[in-house]
Parts: sequence; structure tokens; C-alpha cells
Amino acid sequence: MTAEHERQVAAVPAGPERGVARLDRLIHERVRLGIVSTLSVHRSLTFNELKNLLRITDGNLSAHARKLEAAGYVECAKSFDGRLPRTEFCLTTAGHDALRRYLDHMESVIRATRNA
Repeated sequence: MTAEHERQVAAVPAGPERGVARLDRLIHERVRLGIVSTLSVHRSLTFNELKNLLRITDGNLSAHARKLEAAGYVECAKSFDGRLPRTEFCLTTAGHDALRRYLDHMESVIRATRNA
């Protein structure tokens, strides 16, 4: 997680009334949430496997994966399979922790909303 991202997450006050504002915006975006969720249940996936599972374009996956990689949530390994380039993604420990925090937070927002 970058220092700027940590400041953004920590800067919002706690409390049920501010619950949604405390969401990790990096993960909350639909495609990035799809990436980290999918990688949390697979040890690793190739670029094409992840793209096909999420039904997104090459450019969309590349852009979102770069943001997750910059935050330290996803690792990207590039290699060759014969003469073909192969890009493989996996979720880091920081990525697993961030997803767990995100899900815990969403569960608390849901509970608070149901009890309101």
C-alpha cells in the first residue's frame, strides 16, 4: 500500500455514520474488487484467465492491475511460455489483508444499515 493510499484510508473518521466513506476506494471499484476477489480464491491466474473470468478487455485489466500492483496488493510475474509472453497475477499478503478489511467493513455497514 502506498503512503498516499494509507493516508486516504486513515484520514476518514471512524463511526457508523461515516462507514461508507471509510471503504478502501482502491478495492471498492468494481473491476479491482473483481480482481482481488478472484485472486483470493485462486493461487495465481494468467492474464488471459483473469480477463476471461472477469469478462473485461486487455486494457481494462492492465490499467486496474497496475493500480493494485502499485499499492502492493497484487504481484505480476512476466515470463515466456515457449515464444509467447505469459503474465501471471497473484494476490499478496497485503492484498489478502486489504480484502479481509474491506469485507469486514462492508459487513459492519450492512449490519448497521439493517439495525437502523
